Amino acid sequence: MLAAVLLFLLGFVLLIKGGDWFVDGSVGIAHRFNLPELLIGATVVSIGTTLPEVMVSSQAALQHNAGISYGNAIGSIICNTSLIAAITIAVKPGNVSRKSLRLPAAAFFLAAVIYSLIAYTQGEFKRWQGLMYLAMFVVYMFLSVKAMQSGDMEAEGEEEEEEKKESTLTKDIILLVVGAAAIAVGANLLVNNGTIIAAALGVPDSVIGLTMVALGTSLPELVTAITSLMKGHGALSLGNVIGANLFNIILVSGMAISISPFKIPAEKTIMGMNSSLVIDIPVMMAVMLLLCVPALKNEKLYRWQGITLLCIYAAFTLYQFFI
Repeated sequence: MLAAVLLFLLGFVLLIKGGDWFVDGSVGIAHRFNLPELLIGATVVSIGTTLPEVMVSSQAALQHNAGISYGNAIGSIICNTSLIAAITIAVKPGNVSRKSLRLPAAAFFLAAVIYSLIAYTQGEFKRWQGLMYLAMFVVYMFLSVKAMQSGDMEAEGEEEEEEKKESTLTKDIILLVVGAAAIAVGANLLVNNGTIIAAALGVPDSVIGLTMVALGTSLPELVTAITSLMKGHGALSLGNVIGANLFNIILVSGMAISISPFKIPAEKTIMGMNSSLVIDIPVMMAVMLLLCVPALKNEKLYRWQGITLLCIYAAFTLYQFFI
């Protein structure tokens, strides 16, 4: 059990560092071949922070572990919103740009509604639905680039542009390869040992996925949010969070479903009903509505939002483990 815990934590570390190295190497190579800055921000940097979730859910799918595949994606959305964004908002609320949030917010709720309808009406995801989500990812990336070209969205990754350092092509390639390898190994350690820990504690795989694995794979977003906060740009991380949440559905879930279609986990029930349908999906939708509606309506973030979201996250985590 102790060995499993240590390897589980090692998996976290490899995921975080691997993500950093992969993004640094990718951005360096992209700059070297003079790819447009907004394209780098909209693709490499954005996807880089979601790679841990992609690898963990894909690894779980290859092992036919539906609990981790499902729990990681949904849990990461809840964690990103009600812990990471919530901390940022509670500490430093501020103004946000409505036009930069419209596309990612609309895309998220469209994808989330489709996900929910499938979950409630069919109770399982088929491979064609996973491929549909991957197609939505491609369309969203295209629309994002077009929107930034027309000035409707703020390009991400500009701070990285200002702070980029000189590096050699060899170094960039090494960072890319080593980063990808670290993410792959870290994901494998996280899934395998998370499953062992879950079995030892008598906790369903989906609960481990919704809490521990979700928190671990969301650490890149947490680091980004804290960095933005320290630089006095806390509100800017909202777009990153919404974008990451969208990717968790259309890219992370899409990849996992395409690899190994799965049924909605039913290891845990509440009042005789599937907890995933009664608690997990409704909480995911509720926290995103609580985050996005005031921002889109008033172009402001309020401290009460952050505090409320933190309370929801605490209650959600306690429910998963103790009820």
